[in-house]
Amino acid sequence: MRGSCVAKRCEWRRRGENLTLDDLKLFGLQLFQPLHGYRYSLDPLLLARFCATVKPGGSIVDLGAGCGVISLLLARINPAASVVAVENNPDMAALVERNIRHNDLAGRVSVLAADVINLRGSYPVSTFDLVVSNPPFRAAGSGRISPRAGRDSARHETTAGLDDFLAAAKYLVKPGGKICFIQHPSRLTDFITHARELKLALHRLRMVHDSVAAPATMFLAEMAKGSRRSVEVEKPLILRDERGNYTEEVMEILGVNNQCTQIG
Repeated sequence: MRGSCVAKRCEWRRRGENLTLDDLKLFGLQLFQPLHGYRYSLDPLLLARFCATVKPGGSIVDLGAGCGVISLLLARINPAASVVAVENNPDMAALVERNIRHNDLAGRVSVLAADVINLRGSYPVSTFDLVVSNPPFRAAGSGRISPRAGRDSARHETTAGLDDFLAAAKYLVKPGGKICFIQHPSRLTDFITHARELKLALHRLRMVHDSVAAPATMFLAEMAKGSRRSVEVEKPLILRDERGNYTEEVMEILGVNNQCTQIG
């Protein structure tokens, strides 16, 4: 991430820490991130905006929270909801906790340091109104391995696969609640297959493209359990225009203007 309008970065080296502190101005958030490890980009902002809001007093869980960006975004978007950030990596779970305290959200956002495959022991079935996840895009053993520590585990499946994330989401969501994922198009067939096996109904699907002429780079999906209806395939989300600037729709999602330096 770079820029001064959507996000502003400054290196944070107090006590020898290799972190940056990034502003998300629209949402009034500041997030610590590893300077050299995996860093969030546009994906979590698109996912947070794609999700429907929950009712006051509702509950949200974020599976694979990373530094906690989606959890904190959804806490801002849903100011009367509680959020649980689930993160398997102990160092990242500690960073989520730090970001929660830094943003004065300790009363509404909490951290669970756990693997998604072990959540049945932490919550009863049908606990949350909204389950969200930005899981690793790549299957184990596929794609290029990053030389930077921490990035590979965020990009590639380790202990839990896509089917495990979907199974956990189905277990945790209430009947009538929503499940929202963002994933790489190469996983779309697997995604739909696993969802059908779990009897999850796909309600909304939206492809994300870098430009009008470019192939899809991501897809956004909304699902529910115990609900059958035809899927709504939304118009593609185009990120950049012919000049390389964010499109008007993306600028509206981010709440900024194209005079600003951009993310990603």
